[in-house]
Amino acid sequence: MRAILLGLGVLAVTACSDAERAAETAEPAVSPSEISLAANDQTGRWYTEAQVETGRELYGRFCAACHGAEAEATADWKTPDRFGNYPPPPLNGSAHAWHHPLVVLDQVIRDGTGDLGGNMPPWGHALNASQRLEVIAGFQAYWSDETYDIWLQREQASRQ
Repeated sequence: MRAILLGLGVLAVTACSDAERAAETAEPAVSPSEISLAANDQTGRWYTEAQVETGRELYGRFCAACHGAEAEATADWKTPDRFGNYPPPPLNGSAHAWHHPLVVLDQVIRDGTGDLGGNMPPWGHALNASQRLEVIAGFQAYWSDETYDIWLQREQASRQ
């Protein structure tokens, strides 16, 4: 009887944890294309320092193992492995992430790159839209002002 009660307690805790996790990852009403691109007083970019801080923490949990602790990836990210797969690129502004608008960056994080022939897993089950934007803010904060300005021009053009 004690084992049954213990088992039911574990199930209840698991169910509560799953419900909390689902609530945490529920999609907010805002989409990446609706984010204001007006320069923030704190950063001069679309995001706040708080978004960068949270984004870097999330990046550390979900992205750093493949893309590097400071979004630097590996030196040979342009060289495919023996299976023809390319290693994860840097996200620090030295690769091609800055070529993509927010909606594409968000989509890649949400859906992964399997449909694009890559190996990145989807994170949409673990990160809601706000969290994905925070991750993007976290790695965009590594970008030089010049790289960010070029990206911003592309982002604005993609919204017209």
